[in-house]
Parts: sequence; C-alpha cells; structure tokens
Amino acid sequence: MTRTGTSLARLGLTEPRAEATATELGWWAGDKPAAGAEAIMWALGRSPDPDLALRAAERLVNSVPDREELDAALRTDQVLRGRLLSLLGSSTALADHLVAHPDRWHRLTGAAPAPGEGAREAILRAVGAGADVLTGAEAVTALRAAYRDEVLVLAAADLAAVGEPDLPVLDVADVAAQLSDLAAAALQAAHAVAVAESNTDGRLAVIAMGKCGGRELNYVSDVDVVFVAEPADQRTTRLASRLMRIAGDACFQVDANLRPEGRQGALVRTLDGHVSYYKRWAKTWEFQALLKARPVAGDPELGAAYADAVAPLVWSAAGRADFVADVQAMRRRVEEHIRPDHAERELKLGAGGLRDVEFAVQLLQLVHGRTDEALRSSSTLEALTALARGGYVGRDDGANLAASYRFLRLLEHRLQLQRMLRTHLMPAEDDTDGRRWLARAAGLRPDGRRDVVGVLNADWSRTVLRVRRLHQKLFYRPLLTAVSRLPVDSARLSEKAAAARLAALGWASPEGALGHLRALMSGVSRAAAIQQTLLPVLLDELAGSPDPDRGLLAYRRVSEALAETPWYLRLLRDEGLVAERLMRLLGTSALVPDLLVRAPEVLRLLVAPVAGQADELRRDPADFAAALRTTVSRQHDLDGAAATARSLRRHELLRVASADLLGLLDVEEVCAALSSVWVAVLQATLDVVLRSVPEPVPARLAVIGMGRLGGAELGYGSDADVIFVCEPVSGASDHEAAKWATGIAETVRRKLAAPTPDPALVVDADLRPEGRSGPLVRTLESYRAYYARWSEPWEAQALLRASAVAGDPGLGRRFLHMVDPIRYPAAGIDAATVTEIRRIKARVDEERLPRGADRGTHTKLGHGGLADVEWTVQLLQMQHAGDVPELRTTSTLEGLQEAAEAGLLRREDADELTTGWRMATRARNAVMLVKGKPGDQLPRSGRELAAVASALGYPPGGDPGVFLDDYRRATRRARAVVERVFYGW
Repeated sequence: MTRTGTSLARLGLTEPRAEATATELGWWAGDKPAAGAEAIMWALGRSPDPDLALRAAERLVNSVPDREELDAALRTDQVLRGRLLSLLGSSTALADHLVAHPDRWHRLTGAAPAPGEGAREAILRAVGAGADVLTGAEAVTALRAAYRDEVLVLAAADLAAVGEPDLPVLDVADVAAQLSDLAAAALQAAHAVAVAESNTDGRLAVIAMGKCGGRELNYVSDVDVVFVAEPADQRTTRLASRLMRIAGDACFQVDANLRPEGRQGALVRTLDGHVSYYKRWAKTWEFQALLKARPVAGDPELGAAYADAVAPLVWSAAGRADFVADVQAMRRRVEEHIRPDHAERELKLGAGGLRDVEFAVQLLQLVHGRTDEALRSSSTLEALTALARGGYVGRDDGANLAASYRFLRLLEHRLQLQRMLRTHLMPAEDDTDGRRWLARAAGLRPDGRRDVVGVLNADWSRTVLRVRRLHQKLFYRPLLTAVSRLPVDSARLSEKAAAARLAALGWASPEGALGHLRALMSGVSRAAAIQQTLLPVLLDELAGSPDPDRGLLAYRRVSEALAETPWYLRLLRDEGLVAERLMRLLGTSALVPDLLVRAPEVLRLLVAPVAGQADELRRDPADFAAALRTTVSRQHDLDGAAATARSLRRHELLRVASADLLGLLDVEEVCAALSSVWVAVLQATLDVVLRSVPEPVPARLAVIGMGRLGGAELGYGSDADVIFVCEPVSGASDHEAAKWATGIAETVRRKLAAPTPDPALVVDADLRPEGRSGPLVRTLESYRAYYARWSEPWEAQALLRASAVAGDPGLGRRFLHMVDPIRYPAAGIDAATVTEIRRIKARVDEERLPRGADRGTHTKLGHGGLADVEWTVQLLQMQHAGDVPELRTTSTLEGLQEAAEAGLLRREDADELTTGWRMATRARNAVMLVKGKPGDQLPRSGRELAAVASALGYPPGGDPGVFLDDYRRATRRARAVVERVFYGW
C-alpha cells in the first residue's frame, strides 16, 4: 500500500475514488494535504463518515455558483468547516437539501446569525403570514423549504464540535427546545395558510402536547396536538384538518390522538367541552399527557384559557381513586409496545430507555406537584432538577439520571439525522459500521483501551443499567430517608410526602408501610445496612404485585423470623432473581410466608437455574417422596417421625406453591405433586407406626386412597380421603385383625392431625361403608360381603377413585380387584340407577352449597365446576367401563379423553369439560394460595380477586374482571355439556 493510501486511510477515507476526489477539490496533493487545506482534511477525517462527507462535498462544490468562494471560506472559517463537513458526514437527507439549495451554505458560516435567531420570522415570512398569505401547493412548498432550512442550520451547529472539537457543544436540551420552537413556528404558519384558505371567522387554538409541548422535540417526530375552538363546528373542524394536512405535507406528521376520546372523539372541542371531559371521563394517563400541554399557535387568548383551565385538574390527578391502576396500566402499555426482537436495542421504550426516565419523572411530578408548585414544569430535565432541589430525589441520583437522559437523547438525535427518518433503534450489535458511525456522530472517541465502538457499547450498557437502577431509587430511596437515619445528599423527604408517594404507588396503608420500613432498617447492624440497599429494589417489585401492603408485612415477618439466618439477606442481595421471585410470592400469597418462616431453606430453590440444568423448583416429586420416606424411617419414636413428616411436607408444599405461582407448573403437575406429598406422608407415617408395634402382628393393613387422593388430583387444601382394609394372618381371627388394625389407623390419623401452624393433615375415612357410623377398619372379606349385599350407587361411584396408596401392596391390589365388578359393572347400570345418581347430584348441589354462595363462581359446586365435570365422567364410567377397559382410570382428565376416544363423548364436549375442570381446579388452588386457607368461592372483587387472577398468570395490575369473564365462560360451556350428557336435557 502506498504512503498516499495509508495517509488517507488514517483519515477514514477508504473508498477507491477518495484520493481522486480530494485531489480534484484541491485538498490533497500527492501524499499529503494540499497547501492551506490541512484544516479541511482533518475536519473531514473527524466527520462521522469521511467517505460520505467527501462525496457530498464534491456534489455541493459542483452545484454552487462560486466554487472558489466556498473553498476559500472552508480554508479560513473554522465554524463553517466544523458545521458543514460534520453535517455532510452525518445526514444524507440534509446533504441532499443543501445540494438542492446550494446558496444555503452561507448560513453555516461563523458570520451567519446563530441557530434559531430569526427562525420563527423566517418560517412565517416564507408563507407570507401577516401580509399576502400563500395558499395551496405553493404554500406547502415554501413552508417545507423554510422549515428544512432552519433544521439544516440547527443540525449543523449541533454537529459542529464533531468536526472541530474547539467549537462549542450545544446542549441536547437546547437543541430539543429549538426544534420545538421550529415546530411551533411551522404550526403557526400552517394555521395562517389554513385560515387564508378557509376564510373562517372561528377561533382555533393549537395546544402542543408530548415532546413539542415540553420543548424537547426530536429531529424527526410526530407533533402531538389538541385543538380548542370557539365554536366547535364544521368550519373550525375543517380549519384544524387543513392545518394538519399543510404541516404534514410540509414538515412533520401532526397527531391529534391525544384529544379527548382519542381517534373516536371530535377533532375540535370548545374549552367547556374539554374541561367537562377531563372532569368526568379522563384517565390518569390523559392528565400525565396534559403535563406538557402548551399553546403554540392559533388564538393566543383561547390557548391561554385552556392552559389555565386544565392545570388544576392535572395537579389533583394523583388523588383519584383509580390513580394506582392507571399508573400500572401505563407501565404495561410501555412494555407492550416493544417488539421482542427490538427490546435490547430500543432507546425509547426499552428497559432503561428514555420512557423509563420520563415516566418516573412525570409520576413523581403528579404525586408531589400537588403541593409543590416548583415541580410543575413541562420539561423532563427541568422537572428532574426541581425534584432534586426539593429533596424528592437525591442530588447525585438526579444528576446521574439527567446525564443518562441527555446521552440517550443525543443518540436518538444522531440516528434520526442520518436519513431524517423517525427511529429510536440502535444499530444491531453485529452492525459494526453502523455503531462506528453513531459513536463518531455522538462525539465519542477511543479511550486507549477500546475503539470507538467499544466505547459506545460500554456507555450504552452502563446508561441502561444506571437508568434501571435509578428508576427504582427515584421512587423508593427517598422513602427510606424519610423513616431512617440514612445519610442524605439533599433535603429529606417528609413523612407526609413519603406517605403520598407510597399511596400513589399502590399501598393502601402508607402509614403502616412506613412503620414496616422503620422496623426493617432500625439499628446499625449489618442486616439493617443490607436492608437499606435491598429495599429500593424490593419495593419496586412489590409495587407491581396484587397486594403490596400484605407483601411488605410478609417480608417483615420473614426477615424477623430469619434474622439469625446468616445467608438470608446475602442471598437476596447477591441473587437478583431470588428477590424478584420472593416479592412476587409475598405480594400474592398468604400461604407462602406462613410456610416460609418455618421452611426458609426453600429460598435457595428460587435462584436462577444453572445453564443446562433444570430449575430446582421443577424437580421430580418422586425424588422428594423417596427422600421423605428415608428420612422419616430414621426416626426412633412416633412423635418425632410424625413431626419430621410434617416438616418435610411443609418444605415440599412450599416448593410446589412457589413453582405454581411463578408459572413453572401446570395444573396437572401441581395436583400430581400435592398428591405425591400426601401419599409419601401416609406411607412414611404408617411404616413408622407399624415398626413400633410388637411382633407378631395379627394382620396386614392397606390404605386405599379415595376421592382426589385416589385420583392424584389433590389441591392445596384437600383432605386425604381414605378407607382402611385389613387381612388376618398367623391364625388370627377377623375380630383380632380388625381391632389391631383399627389401633394402627387411629394412631396414624392422630399423629398426623396433631395441632400445627401448617395446613392441616386430615385423614378422612368418611367414605367407608356406613360412613362415620361404620367401623374404621374392615377386613377384606367384610368389605366383600358389605358391597355384595348393601352397596348403594353412591358407594360404587366413590370406588371409581379407589387406588392403593400405602400399607401392604398385595392387600391393596386384592381390594381393588375385589371392587372392580362393583365400580365397573359388566352390564353397566340400569336407568333407575342413573336416575338415582342424578337425584343425589341435585341434592348435593342444593344442600351443600353454602348460604350466600354464588353458584356462578363456586369452584366446586357451581355450574360447570368440579362436581359437575367429575360426576359426568363418573356416570360414563359406571355405564360403560364394564366393556370399555380404557375407562377404568381414577383420573378425571384421562377419563374424559378415553370417553372421547371411545365415542361416548364428542371431542369438543370433552375439550369443554377439560377446560372447565382445569379452570376450576386452578382457581380453587389459587384461592388457597392467596388466602392461606381452603375455599371454594372465588372473591367477588377487591385485592383478593386481583391476587387470585395474578396467581393464575393474569397480568399484575390488570383488570381482574378479565379473569372472571374467562372463568364464567369456561364453566358456562362446561355446564352446557353437563346438562346434555349427565342430565340428558
């Protein structure tokens, strides 16, 4: 490679024609810059894209009337060099405009007026405002050229320091303000043209919203507006529509969708119409939008009257009853607008992006601006400064967030300048050329360790992380200073202001929450210090949960209970996923904290799974069952064995509940795991009791699971329905065998039912022959004789769920073989038996439904609930399992699928029943998780209903009515099938 090529390459000029072009322009001579052109070549080399800048410069030089004048100016005018060459290497769109209007280069010289100076007058003058106003296409063309001229001048000044580092750097906030003023001038010009064309005498005021209203507009952005008119009739509507078309064709898209009722609402309203809407119908997000409302065009008196009228409404919005729900909805709306494949590159909507900063600042303004007028600014950066000055955020935090916001806006501006297109998307990570251009356009330089792309990537990552963390601190760190002796770098947030902020963030009892915070951070211990570090993050997570008050109380209880556990707080501090998951659990469930204080080791299961390994929360229940039996078998006394079984059961119950609430297990897996827990506890306890009795034993004993236990469909609050069967051995009589077995069974039931804070372990034997009046244990032959002579239809139906779960496996199998002809009659059941089963079902529904219960949302006995589906399956089994062996299953869902396969049930009917059963089972489990106690009735409203919906995977903060609608729809369809199939209607 020649010296010449190397030198040009060092300047970033790598295209084949670069040397010829530079030489032809008179800036390069052989192997070095031409005489007097060194400054031009260095400025060219510092341009974001030197090759692009050189090509555009060639086009411009060839289009200007006086080539020598431009060349001489570039050699002597540092301001022109910095502005022009940086602009040409940054924006192809503005370079094209300059080439099309080559005389405009004079406006970039050091002697030209400063950017923005006289800009408004120039734009209005272009359309003849104040004199003979242009109309039609002529007006649009003139406005487009004038607006683009002013953007060109501003962009060149904005970029000048890139090419000539000695030139002043424009603050991104000043650039945004000037862009907003240009937009306002363009709207004024469009208004003048529209008035001239329509010749209307109606009054119209244009209210800028969004970034234009806050004087923080981008280079390329929609301009959000609201129109106020007197009168609001067809004439003023046409005037507003024409104004939008003129500005849209000439300058930028005008968006009026922030008006009352959005796109469905009238384009123009009177002042009274606006005020009436905002008082009666507006949502919180609409008041958030009004934070930035600013009259910019049209009738100034009408615009000022609008601003004065809506301001009091804005600053009372935080006291609205639906404020918290609307705030949560706003946060979700931001997240929903992100394309998944763009999430990591979004400057605006992504986590740690511009919207995070704006949302945080605006929410704090709404909360505290009610009483502090200093916060009532439409500018994000001005409001952030006022928040820091007033002590609502720390000064360092405010300064860091402002710096992050400026950096993000700078990147956004540079990306939009390139082609004058609306974008907020960083170049892809593998687009090295795109990121190099962006870094150079933003004025970044290599730092000695990294090239310019490495510097950009590091600054970008650091900014995103900082915004995420500061977003949490902005809301929550000042709360901690209000209730502790933490050192602060600014005025302390008052307790009244702290309570207001907590209320705005979703706490129903802010005073109680402040009390919990005091307790958690009291003292000077290391634990208190860790809590001070953790709480901003934890509070942020809790705020998005269904019940932040209960969650914070639960966190305090858990923290106090585990105060002497050395690893507890370290785990929360060092494992971010543990803290996130724990807050979701505590803010949703009353059962989880009750279990957690006695099984804290389960917290270790919340850690992020190691790559390539399964999540510990999803481990195989069979492994737990084996471990439980082994551990309990090591105990030497009955009380110790029963206590150990209950303790291990608590551990597994907490694991399953946590995995369920975090969406890691489906309903069948939950039911199977809970059933496995119960079976393991029964097996282990029975084994220990049997070991404790002296030899020889007079009988074998088996435990037969019934109901949900037999079907492996247990819920969190289910009892264990069982029957006990024995068989004499070693010449013992039936009486001796039954007496001995009864003692064993009663011991097992008593040990497991001992008082405990955990959910009860009730072994229910009421499904035995003769119910509570009959003997607790019978011999196999006694069962055979009873069922042969006395069995009722409901008893045969109950046996459909029978399965051996504990004790002597051979005896269990013999019992099931004995009852098979009873539950699966070879000839099915006759019409009278079907009628009897239907009668019993109707009686159960009528008599057992609690007083005041809502049959539409009662998960067990309600229409389309568990009983409806299960009785339907069981009737089909009793009718057809004798000649359809596949129906001989204890599982409800398997029974449905086999009935459909056998043609006994339409496939769509089986699907409806399956959906209804799953929905009712999940909802019933969720009630137990949320309340901490069993319940079949869904909450009717309030936080408990929201928590149940959240436990079922519905979005936190969403409308729980969506869940209720889904539940009613599923069970209504299931009920329709039940009425046809079970009742024959």
